[in-house]
Parts: sequence; C-alpha cells; structure tokens
Amino acid sequence: MTHPWTRRSLLLTAGGASLAAGLTGASALARPHTADGAAAGRSAASAEDFAALRTTWRELLLGTGFSPTAQPFKDRLAALGATARKLRSTMTPADGSLWPDAVFADPEPDTDPESYGFSGQIQTSYARLQTMAQAFAQPGTGVTGDPDLATALLTGLDHLDEQVYNERTTRYGNWYNWQIGAPQPLLDICVLLHDQLSDERRARYLAAVDHFVPDTAVGSYTGTSTGANRVDLCRVLALRGIVGADADKIALARDALTPVFPYVASGDGIYADGSVVQHTWVPYTGSYGAVLIDGLSKLFALLGDSPWAVADPKRQLFLDAVEHAYAPLLFNGLMMDGVSGRAISRGVAAGDATGTQADDHLRGHPVIASILLLGEGASAAERTRWRGLAKGWCSRDYYSPAMSDPSLSIGALSRLKEVLDDSAVTPVPEPTGHRQFPGMDRVVHRRPGWAASLSMASRRITHYENGNGENVRGWHTGSGMLYWWGDTYGNGQYSDAFWPTVDPMRLPGTTASGKQLADGEGGVWGAARPEVSWVGGSDAGSYAAVGQYLKGLASTLVAKKSWFFLDDAVVCLGAGITARDGRSVETIVDNRNLGPLGASALTVDGRRQPTSYPWSAPLTGTRWAHLAGHAGYVFPCGTTLKALREARSGSWKDINAGGSPTRLERRYLTLLADHGTDPSGARYSYVLLPGASAARTAARSADTSWLRILANTDALQAVAVPSLGFLGANFWFGGTAGPLTTDAPASVTVHERADGTAVIGVSDPMRARSSLKVTWRRRVAAVLSKPSTVTAATTGASLTLTFGDLTGTGGVSQKVTVRLG
Repeated sequence: MTHPWTRRSLLLTAGGASLAAGLTGASALARPHTADGAAAGRSAASAEDFAALRTTWRELLLGTGFSPTAQPFKDRLAALGATARKLRSTMTPADGSLWPDAVFADPEPDTDPESYGFSGQIQTSYARLQTMAQAFAQPGTGVTGDPDLATALLTGLDHLDEQVYNERTTRYGNWYNWQIGAPQPLLDICVLLHDQLSDERRARYLAAVDHFVPDTAVGSYTGTSTGANRVDLCRVLALRGIVGADADKIALARDALTPVFPYVASGDGIYADGSVVQHTWVPYTGSYGAVLIDGLSKLFALLGDSPWAVADPKRQLFLDAVEHAYAPLLFNGLMMDGVSGRAISRGVAAGDATGTQADDHLRGHPVIASILLLGEGASAAERTRWRGLAKGWCSRDYYSPAMSDPSLSIGALSRLKEVLDDSAVTPVPEPTGHRQFPGMDRVVHRRPGWAASLSMASRRITHYENGNGENVRGWHTGSGMLYWWGDTYGNGQYSDAFWPTVDPMRLPGTTASGKQLADGEGGVWGAARPEVSWVGGSDAGSYAAVGQYLKGLASTLVAKKSWFFLDDAVVCLGAGITARDGRSVETIVDNRNLGPLGASALTVDGRRQPTSYPWSAPLTGTRWAHLAGHAGYVFPCGTTLKALREARSGSWKDINAGGSPTRLERRYLTLLADHGTDPSGARYSYVLLPGASAARTAARSADTSWLRILANTDALQAVAVPSLGFLGANFWFGGTAGPLTTDAPASVTVHERADGTAVIGVSDPMRARSSLKVTWRRRVAAVLSKPSTVTAATTGASLTLTFGDLTGTGGVSQKVTVRLG
C-alpha cells in the first residue's frame, strides 16, 4: 500500500493548500451562534444568494480571466485532463478502497490513532475525485463535460459514501482526515458538479459532513479548533451551508472566524510581533500560516458580496499581517524554511511519477497568490502595494519561476499572471532592515543583495517538529541554524534536494553534539523543547544583537551563542561550550549545497584548496576563507578550520515516511570548528560575509580595527564596530561590556547615527524582569523618545535607563532615541 501522504496529495492533485494538524483532541463544547445572527441570515438568504455563492466558489477553484489556449494554461489544462483520465482508468471500487493503492479500511487494532494511516486514504480518495471534477469543469482539458467522467465521479462519490464517509461510521485514525481532509474536497466537488447531483445524493453527502463536522466543531477556540485549523473548519461549514442552502451554517462559519483575528500571547495564532505559531510550539508562517492566509483570503472573497460578509473590524489585524507577518519571510519568491515546520521534509512524494518537489519556492508562490486575492477586499492603497510586492517577488524568482510551478492551482496561476502582465504595476524591491519574531524564536535580517534567517529553540518553541512520520531528522534546526540567500545566487540552496542529502548533524550555524539521535528523537508534535528561557535579542533599527542559551537535544551539551547582524556581515560568537556525551562537539560555520557538480573553489588565507571529492583537511591558523560564488568567512582570533568536501546521497523517504525512495546526490562544502570530545568552556568566533569576493574577505580580515570583540564568555558576549557606530551585547547574567552595564540579564544594541542621534534597543529575552537598569557611558544631551516601559532616564556624562516591568513585552526590543552630547 502506498503511504498516505495526504497533504502532498491535496497540494499536487487538487491545488489545495490545506495541511493536517498533528494533534488529537476532544470535541469542543457547543457554542450556539446568536439567535439574532441566525435570524439575520435566514431573512437575508434567497435561492439567488446561494447560487451566487456557488458561482463565486467555482471561480475561486477554477480561476477566471485566462485563455485556456494560452500558456501556461494550455499545457496545465491538458495535463489535468490526462491525470483525470488516468485516475478514471485506475479507479476500481472494492470493499475498503476506491483505488487499489489507497486502502481506507480500518485496521484491527488501530495501532497509531494519531497517524494518517488508513483514514488518510479517505482524504486521498476524495482529493483524486476532486482532480477529476476539476478536469470535468475546466475548459481545455479534453474531458470537459465528459458524461463518462461524470458517471465515474458519481460512482466514486457513492462508493465512498456507502463504504466509509457516512453518518453511520465511527471515525478512526487522525481527526483531520474526517473533519477537514475529506469534507473540503467533497464539498468542492458538490459545487463543481452541482447540476449533476440529485437532491437525494446531495442530502446523503451533506449528512456525512454534518456527522463528522457538527456545529460543536467550532464551539470553543481550543484544541484542534484554533488558528489555521479553525479557518479550515469554517470553510467546511460555509461550503456545507452553501451546498445545502443553509443560511445558519454560513452565519456560523462567518462568526466562528472571530477568535482567529486578535493577536495571541501564547499558543496558536498570530502574535503582535508578527510570529505565526501552530501546534502550540512550532513556527509555522510558511505552512499552517499558508493555510491561514489561503483560507481567509478565499472566505473573505467568497462571502464579501453576500449577506454573510465578514464585517468584524478585527479582520484588519489579519490584513495588517500581510506586511507584518508574511512579507518579511518571503524572499524573491521563496518562503523561508525556518518557519515551515515539518513541511521541509516534504519533497517528492512516493509514487509521484512527475518528480514534482515541494520546496521553499513552491511554498512561497501560493502565499503570494493568496496575498493578491486578499488584496481584492482590502483598501485601495493595500491592494496597490501588495500587487507591487507580488510582482517583485515573482519577477525576481529566477530559480523557480512561479508561472512554471506545477503545484499552483489554475486559479492561483491566473491571479499571478494577471499582475505580472499588468504594466501599470511597479515591482516593489526587496526591503532592507531587521526583524525579530520573539513569539517564535526567529530572526530575519535583510541587506542589499542578501537575506538571512536564524532559527532557535526555548521552553516556548520546539527544537523541531516531527509527526506522521515526517521530518524525523530535523533535530538541530532550532540549534541556531543560520540560513542565508543572495539576490542573484544561492536561491536554490535549500530547495535543491537539500533536506534529504544534507548531513542533519551539520546544519549551518548550529552547535551540536555528535551523539547519535534516533529518528523522531524527543517526541512528536513539538515535544522536544529545551528548558531554557534566555533566547532572543535586541535591535536598534537595521542592526541587532541576538543570543541563544543552547541546550542540546537529548544530550548534555550547553552553550551560549550570539549573532550580531550588521550591514554586510553577521558576527558569530560561541562560548561556554560544554558536553559530557563522550562525543565530539562541532560548530558548523557553513554547509553549502553545491549541487550535483560542486565545483566552487575554496580559498583559505590566499591559498586555493583542492576541489576533489571526497576531501577534508584541518587548516590551522586560518584567518579567512572564501567560497567562490557564495561568501567570505573571517576568523578574527584565528582558528583551526576543518574543511570538508563530500558527495552525499539520500532520499525523501529517509526523512519522511511518505517520500520517494529515489536516491539523490548533492555535493557539499562544509566548514566547521571541532571543539573536541567532551569540551569544557570551548568557544568560537567568525564573521560571515554573504556574497563577498575573495579580495573583500581578505581586506576585512586584514582590517583588525573593524571589529572589537569586547567579551566572549559564558557570562557575556559583546562586540563593537566603531565605523558603524555599533555596539551589541548579550548579558547572560548582567555585567559590563565596554561602556555598557546592566544589572540583570538583558540584550542591548546601540547604533550611533551620523545625524548626532543614537538608538538604544533593550530587551528582556527571559521575560522575567520586573525591573532593569542599563547604563551607557557616553555623553547624552537629551532623550528624544522612549517607550512607556522606561520609568526613568538620566542624561549627561552617561545615559542611565531604568525600566519597569518587562514581563509583558514578549521579548520585544524597547527602543530609546537620544541626542548625543
């Protein structure tokens, strides 16, 4: 039996963006919608209203405004037709299955109630029928309106209704398959085949939906009915109401969206700082967040011109999230992997003959299409800007052009093509700046020509998420993994079979023990969380200091890691690196995917190194290194740099039970610092220079006055870059770093600007300070602005800032602007 990789099946065969949650939970308590709301729905509803809603949903599913004879639509529609014909020819209704490779019979006993298992094949079966229905409804497929295809569809629907998805069945396996995975494509089919369905058939199908998705599914905002899952449930209820002409169901779906909009301070949802979390502990902007924006954009568009329009004023909070939560994590068309949870392990699905791969670009394109759809119901200014953002992202995506994305639905493609062809839309360039997301322990830094993202873990955010057999070796993605991309290079770094072929013990930027870890080590659904609180940082606009108190996953490793984000560089420090696992500990300066050929030249201190595979060498006394076409690396204190070239092979099935077993090979250049077996108090320091030439790297290494490392200890890590007016310090216990002093743990960033002012950013990463005092021994004439958390500020020969309670700030930087003396 083929493993049920259900979300991937939906993405590729149905053009959907839905994801399954991995948590089981008790049914929510009922919360009936108000009588007034229900009465308003009934009084406003008419047969024309429901017909209009069906038409709108049909257009959202199939797309509008495109020519089926123009590319890329012509080929895509032809391929859709071919897929539908193949599905029709292989459909073999039998006891316990509709297709032989998708057996949904309940096994005895059900050994893993949280897995997709056999229940996942119910979703797969409906998704395949949905593909057939789309081919029937779309023009140019070769089977448009085909009566034989319609007959096959009705046969399949009746078979699933009789065999498994009916009001008499007790659900088994994962809740998601029954409440979202199956009813969403079923209801889509009911809209697409509305004229082919008898009232009796429609009543049977809707009775099954009512059985598995009662009103109580959105009765309280808890368990599996939060965030993206709640939006998916509301979509089911809304479509159930539309197909069944039930105004109350539509009103319930609309009203049940209300708790999704407000910011949250913990658990699932969108945070005031722009973080998006699902499964309580997992950063998920690029995965569940994609479901969230896809679902809301479609529901806003569906209900917008109807009696059930979403009028809650808090919906503006979600519109604000486009640029506050989503745009910072999109870079030239890709969605950064650090916020995609276990979805990073979904590459080519088992049995996928096309070899279509899910990657950061293919996760980014649907989000961009959703932003365009959301813009249709936003203000004119928002719509204009978002169209410019979308055109910029797509026009710069040279690695994986959106219009060639096989996973995009025809509807999404039509929206993207319309904006790309609109000469009145000016592409918006990638922004520069720094963003911290304390709510999900993530950081994004953008400068002209490159961008970087940092992933950390704490008691609030998991090291990594695995579940349903997915992402079983993502162990160290939260151990300080530093991703980075160039504007015209490196955009396929994590896209080109990176996850199945990279050494999972040597992810770039991380410090890790060599202790062997089991697949899924630490538990499922984000259970692998370290007992640490000091994770976060501060910023002063474009510059920042970030720190992580690292405790290794299932190991004795502890370390203090700091990153200082600057104009053309990231300064990386580590200290207090200690372990007792009987294994060596390494810090991975970088690990670059060089593709199938791997010919990029490595130069170390001016000497060209071998390009043969395999090759490794300890390079003692190294001051700088340069990898052609990628970056420069400076070691201000000198180091013994271990360099390694290796060809690595792996398959998607190695890291995801539903993945293809086909072996892949990529070549890697790894640079690392080996701290030895069971180190005690080891440290490192290096500077990453994305996109730098060998000459610029050598010049930066020779300029010993550019960087001053003020401290790199277990108690304090701090640097100064005088030419930038930058001073950054992570006080693990309070103390003094150059001219800075704090009386408690804190992160402080100072940027002196050319106009005679300075910005001081202060944060409480532990979220435990009821008071904090920061002193900067620099003459200050006046405080120009300060947040309410500053209870006192003294100026003169030095600046002293006294902060009150910081526990409610969520780790966000408190910025003070001063005029220098």
